[in-house]
Amino acid sequence: MDANLQTELEAAAFRQLIAHLQAHTEVQNIDLMNLADFCRNCLAKWYMAAAAAKGESMDYDAAREYVYGMPYGDWKAQFHKQATAEQMAIFESKKGT
Repeated sequence: MDANLQTELEAAAFRQLIAHLQAHTEVQNIDLMNLADFCRNCLAKWYMAAAAAKGESMDYDAAREYVYGMPYGDWKAQFHKQATAEQMAIFESKKGT
């Protein structure tokens, strides 16, 4: 497989991941962090870093809007749920590992 095709396939898979997360707002970031060690905010930071690596200026709010499909504040107001004590305990137990 040539490098251009690989990049196209990776980009398509990334777009599908973003679309999947946008469609599944019931999946909370704390759950993603606890299960997979990344969340929507991580994806936004990676996206922003990739833009910077290519010389593109992008701020964190713009990157999060791309990942969330709307301004972060809107997503948080509509879909964010307070983490439970159990979720936070799992999250805290993973720090430093």
